[in-house]
Amino acid sequence: MKKLFSTLIATAMIVSMTACGNEKKPSEPAPAPTEAVTEAPTEVETEAPTDAEVETETPAVHEQPEETPDNNKTDSNVSAEGTLGEILLADFTERAANEATTAQEIADGLMTNPAILFGPVTMPVEQGLLTGFGNAEITGFKEGVTFAPMIGSIAFVGYVFDLEEGTDAAAFMQTLKDNADPRWNICVEAEETICEQVGNKVFFVMCPKSLEG
Repeated sequence: MKKLFSTLIATAMIVSMTACGNEKKPSEPAPAPTEAVTEAPTEVETEAPTDAEVETETPAVHEQPEETPDNNKTDSNVSAEGTLGEILLADFTERAANEATTAQEIADGLMTNPAILFGPVTMPVEQGLLTGFGNAEITGFKEGVTFAPMIGSIAFVGYVFDLEEGTDAAAFMQTLKDNADPRWNICVEAEETICEQVGNKVFFVMCPKSLEG
């Protein structure tokens, strides 16, 4: 009886071991999912740098148009160059183009030019002895206006004349040039003298070439 019982127990153990051996086999396909998991992240990582490279290239395209305004500014600065007398002459030429503009209006306008770096004053003058021309009498104009600094230590004096009818403009301007004294102000001396005509208006100035420094 004992032998029969022992045989049954042994048989049961063999059957149970066989069943355990069969259960281990389904667990072997498990590596397949792990491969799928590892492949998915690699695809995401390779796509991310591609987007970043596209984004870094885009801003470079917008940098070039910003250089154009700088070139325009440089051109405008070059066109504004000139000595103080030349700048004022160009201003006078533009203002005197309108024959209806008076000598006083022209002189007042010239003193608003950005090249004037001092406190200016304008004043009507009569025919006769004028500052800057020594003992020579200046005649032949119906309206004359002088413009100058309020402080006399600057070698600057200018005039706008509206000539009388019949006045020889060339002879009038020659008189101004012949009698102009750049050292009319004993302390300082003008560096340039300019005298020009537009219509019946005459522009004259003795001044430094620049007020800077």
